[in-house]
Amino acid sequence: MLVECGQTKVLCTANVAEQSPHWNAGKAWLTAEYSMLPGSTETRKSRDGRTARVDGRAYEIQRIIGRSLRSMIDFTILPELTIWVDCDVLSADGGTRTAAINGAAIALFDTCLWLEERRMVRQSPLRQLISAVSVGIVKGTPIVDLDYQEDAQAEVDMNVVCAADGRFVEVQSTAEKSPFDGDQLQTMLGLAKAACHEIHQKQKEALRL
Repeated sequence: MLVECGQTKVLCTANVAEQSPHWNAGKAWLTAEYSMLPGSTETRKSRDGRTARVDGRAYEIQRIIGRSLRSMIDFTILPELTIWVDCDVLSADGGTRTAAINGAAIALFDTCLWLEERRMVRQSPLRQLISAVSVGIVKGTPIVDLDYQEDAQAEVDMNVVCAADGRFVEVQSTAEKSPFDGDQLQTMLGLAKAACHEIHQKQKEALRL
């Protein structure tokens, strides 16, 4: 699944391995990996793993992707297996983690259909789709889906993941330059919820639902 949000492009794929991590033996698991390819930024980014230094940002992002996607699945329906979701950023102009979640959700949906077709599950393990969007306050104004320039100027940065029924899966918010109050928080959450609803409709169109 190739997801495009403005100039941000992320390739999302999902694969199934018929075994689980040793600490989760006998049960199903889902894990995600996230990487920015060398040509995704204006100046070349070194490939992950080429240096001894751990890319803390990539590690943190793949954890939010994994946590978000696991909310989509009823693991009690799955046999022992691992679903690997890979999100590779081809072009980065802000919002790569939320774009990755949106594309990965579609890839995971397709994977669950694949499991059903091969009768590896007795019924679909899917609970519902999820969608995600970035929100921020730039020059005092709350906006959604920030590009790189807007993100660099933001006083507040937020990433929101929503379930299809409108409930929140995860909210990450940080005051980059100055604290924000409860009214601003509620405004940003409202904008995020509305944007996630629009993204959900686009996901349904892509899946022909």
